[in-house]
Amino acid sequence: MLVSHTGGDNLYKRILLKLSGEALSGEGERGFDREMIGHLISELKPVLDLEVKVGLVVGAGNLFRGKDLNVDPIVADGIGMLGTVINSLYVHAAFKEAGIPSVVFSQIVSLPSTESLRYHAIEKALKAGKVAIFSGGTSNPLFTTDSAAALRAMEMRAEVILKATKVDGVYNADPKTSAGAKRYERLTFDEALQKNLKVMDMEAFSLCRRYKIPVIVFNFFQSGNLLRAVKGESIGTLVTPE
Repeated sequence: MLVSHTGGDNLYKRILLKLSGEALSGEGERGFDREMIGHLISELKPVLDLEVKVGLVVGAGNLFRGKDLNVDPIVADGIGMLGTVINSLYVHAAFKEAGIPSVVFSQIVSLPSTESLRYHAIEKALKAGKVAIFSGGTSNPLFTTDSAAALRAMEMRAEVILKATKVDGVYNADPKTSAGAKRYERLTFDEALQKNLKVMDMEAFSLCRRYKIPVIVFNFFQSGNLLRAVKGESIGTLVTPE
């Protein structure tokens, strides 16, 4: 498995891109913003031009968050999973308009515009140059889309998970509130656990650690960063098995 951060001499050929719902709405906003989806498309096209196989998992925070719903957490998670389907279908439609072929996979809904999640279908889509959009989380409540990203990364045999955020990596403190916050360029999973750093939720982190899938946490909102990450350039924070 390729583990880079060596200055751009390597290229990840299979990636899982994990987006928050804010990537579709803008930071702190709700709904959809055409400028934000335009940014996603402009970031993705140069990566696809390199024939990189891309899987995509998107959250639903732009539509609602569990803490905002006065319902049982399991029910809230069900609503959230449906929200990821809504976002995935929106992204699929925007990709089609932009000339980017994609397929939406889901285990929780059966719609004319979705396909059931089957490994041969995922591989067929990726080999055809289509973006595999994984919706519906893990298909079970009590797991976040971070966990879904780790699970789907294993299923599509991704070399790396690219966790797109609004900050430029993993810090030892909140850089918004701590002027002396230190950014890590590279960490091992063990170091991140020892330091109690918030890379992903614990379940997702455990999967990545067990199956040795590196994670790059980077600022998605800066133009060109996705391509830099795919090329293995030193960007954000690389979390490695060793």
